[in-house]
Amino acid sequence: MNSKDVAKYIEATDGISKPWLLVQLRLKKLQERRSEISSEEYMTELADIQQALMNLGEWWLGIEDEVF
Repeated sequence: MNSKDVAKYIEATDGISKPWLLVQLRLKKLQERRSEISSEEYMTELADIQQALMNLGEWWLGIEDEVF
């Protein structure tokens, strides 16, 4: 699955309100650009994506049925 497929899936399933899907899209886009960027830029962007994922925390507790 490439980033365009992931984006289409997010749109088709109204996933724009699901932040973990947006993190997956960012990760896929970074993976696709890996050969075009420096190692330092890759690691910086990867760390940023990882921090975004950690910032999600446990926001879903209590509303699991609504969001998953």
